[in-house]
Amino acid sequence: MAKLYFNYSTMNAGKSTVLLQASHNYIERGMQTYLLTARLDTRAGQGRIASRIGIGEPADTFAPGENLFSKIERRLASGPCACVFIDEAQFLEDEQVWQLARAVDDLGVPIMCYGLRVDFQGQLFPGSATLLALADDMREVRTICHCGRKATMVVRKDASGRVLRSGDQVQVGGNERYISLCRKHWRAAMDDAEPDRLL
Repeated sequence: MAKLYFNYSTMNAGKSTVLLQASHNYIERGMQTYLLTARLDTRAGQGRIASRIGIGEPADTFAPGENLFSKIERRLASGPCACVFIDEAQFLEDEQVWQLARAVDDLGVPIMCYGLRVDFQGQLFPGSATLLALADDMREVRTICHCGRKATMVVRKDASGRVLRSGDQVQVGGNERYISLCRKHWRAAMDDAEPDRLL
């Protein structure tokens, strides 16, 4: 039975690596997959999913306002597809997540989404919030803070390395711009703690 999956984490946890490995597992068994990533994320080049460890694959892209049910339906009509993989799922719109759920239910194809849960201000991305509400199965891809605790938050830095506390929710970047932290150290970085209570 097809399901909608949401694999979430903070930055630099290896989401794209896990996605590419899962897709490779299907391909190795003679099955085809359909890879999608956000059009606005061009860090690895337009229409490419790539990992920090150096692996990557070409992918189709999605953009705001695009009907993903129709896009997946067209892909399925063109030939066999065992699974749909979506990278940068935090950039999905609410309606697009509903379209993915419809594709799972009505077209019978499993869809595995990979993305961030929260932004640099600790707020859910709209796409992630809807995935948390609709996904049949959710899995956390874990990474660690510099202190060794599980990292669940991320801070955004400016060009001189200062932590930013405001700005647009969406600003594409990598290690040069974002740092994954545990909640305690995120609060410290955001100046959200009384000094005597922060141990």
